Amino acid sequence: MNVHSHLVDTGAFPADSVGEQEPLSLAILILPGFSHLALGAYIEPLHVANSLAGREVFCWRVISLDGKSVPSSIGLQVAATADAADFITNGQRFDHVVIVAGHSLDPRKLPQVNHFLRNIARRNVKITAMGTATWLLAQAGLLADTRCTIHWSRLAAFSETFKELNVCNALFVTDGQFSTCAGELAAFELALDLVARHTNANICREVCRYATAVSRRSGCDRQTSPAGFAFAGRSRKLAAALHLMEDNVEHPLNLTKLAMLCNISRRQLERLFLEQVGTSPSRHYRRIRLEHARRLIDGTNLSLTEVAIACGFQSPSHFSKCFRAMHGAAPSDCR
Repeated sequence: MNVHSHLVDTGAFPADSVGEQEPLSLAILILPGFSHLALGAYIEPLHVANSLAGREVFCWRVISLDGKSVPSSIGLQVAATADAADFITNGQRFDHVVIVAGHSLDPRKLPQVNHFLRNIARRNVKITAMGTATWLLAQAGLLADTRCTIHWSRLAAFSETFKELNVCNALFVTDGQFSTCAGELAAFELALDLVARHTNANICREVCRYATAVSRRSGCDRQTSPAGFAFAGRSRKLAAALHLMEDNVEHPLNLTKLAMLCNISRRQLERLFLEQVGTSPSRHYRRIRLEHARRLIDGTNLSLTEVAIACGFQSPSHFSKCFRAMHGAAPSDCR
């Protein structure tokens, strides 16, 4: 189905309803192993917005490091129209540069990526990092004094590796020249934010409707519900406790303090967990900390002692014992 003919011909959104400015131009750099979901979730809302507006509000080109097609994380190849070096050499002007990365990058390509990012940053072009691309901006030294986010699976490792950065658990963050996004479906929310800024509320709503999205989420929304949240039902107190546990891993709150912050008694807190999560709050808290530890072991070079401390364990031996009981293997075996 042609989106333009189906939606624009209704006359609901005449072209002059969003003005006749020059299109907002984007260069989208895809790196090997990039998320196909994030790329599509970002581009498709822009395409639909163009169709609804009856004109080209947004235009984009997909580029790669060598100008060749790039495999996504699921193996699908996406063609590029230019390479990053030509992009810089030819002095092409874009309003935004969007980086879509995978979970890892060949270290031999890192200098080329750093050169590209720093060059673009010096031109004061807006830069958006999708998912783990935030890591590349940090490595290039571009995120000092900038609020940022990254996909939740890399959040623990990123925060420990770049302790000086202002990292938050959010769908997306725009701070000055840089936007960082958790990727995946959060890319859709970031695209909607761009649509809202450059069209109007009606078009933004219709983009959501076309994509069968129930509602638009705020960029400051947390990426995921905390562990155990599915069992929380309608209990706001339990939800608050779960969020506090996830936000206080390195320095765990004692149960009395946790209950006080949730405006309930410790006995009520324990009863809530037993009834709705099926375990005690202390055991669930320990599980959250050990899952955090697993992500640090997978994603950083921290020593096991450092991992133990970062997850609120004062004794490495106690940490190892708890880790083995939960994961069925010693921390060193998982690394």
